[in-house]
Amino acid sequence: MREIKCSSWVDFEQKLKKLRQDMREKYGNQSSSLLFRGQSNSTWQLETTLERHGQKRMSYRDFYQLISRIGPAIEAFTSAKVNIPTYDRDLMMTFGDLEQFFEPDRFPTGPLLSYIVYLRHHGFPSPLLDWSFSPYVAVFFAFKEISYGQPANPPERSIFVYCETPEGVKGGAVGEPTIRSLGPYLREAHPRHFRQQSTYTVCSGFEGQWHFDSHQHVFECARPGQDFLWKLDIPSTEQVEVLRTLNDYNLNAFSLFGSEETLLETMWLREQVLRERNA
Repeated sequence: MREIKCSSWVDFEQKLKKLRQDMREKYGNQSSSLLFRGQSNSTWQLETTLERHGQKRMSYRDFYQLISRIGPAIEAFTSAKVNIPTYDRDLMMTFGDLEQFFEPDRFPTGPLLSYIVYLRHHGFPSPLLDWSFSPYVAVFFAFKEISYGQPANPPERSIFVYCETPEGVKGGAVGEPTIRSLGPYLREAHPRHFRQQSTYTVCSGFEGQWHFDSHQHVFECARPGQDFLWKLDIPSTEQVEVLRTLNDYNLNAFSLFGSEETLLETMWLREQVLRERNA
């Protein structure tokens, strides 16, 4: 991972522009798309919400059983449809098959992936790391929490930039932890998925059975020719300038989530925070 310090919001835009130009000049159309993720503390590592809840290497089998068990409650109290295969002996055997997930139709896919994305967008611990094709959506998530009274803490926020295959190909030993992209076009996806220009990555490894693994571990291995990662750090003192600029383009909590709660959050931002800081 390469860490890039930005002195201001303007400096961030300039350095991001240069990064994109450098990638185009070196790799052209063979490179996979750049993905962006914002985090509100520059000291945080890249962890999934499943990892944050203490499940560092949860097996596919255990996770599938878990989300299957909660399916009836979700269908009973929401409009979501849990359209996933029944957990049976055949499915159980595939979770222990090394070759199974090197096929084009790998886990998770289809309706199952849409279901896991639904869970991710509604706060259920997930093995997916969410990204956006828009750097400005990522910036919003890094800066959306307003600091009051005291100087913004932590001192810096981070925007991660990820390129899975700059050279168009990917390699590695069979079964070792590997990151792969999922999405972005999903059937029955929640509107937030499209509002936020979302896509996802999952990191998986195999030790007798398939399990979720650490993105951070893969990035630390620094395998040549793949999984490029940059981290652009922006001072938290730029928060108001960042939120004002994004709001000018109607990029705010309401436009990204579309709920009543985020409408009111956006009204507070526009009518109080930005007006007060202009005074």
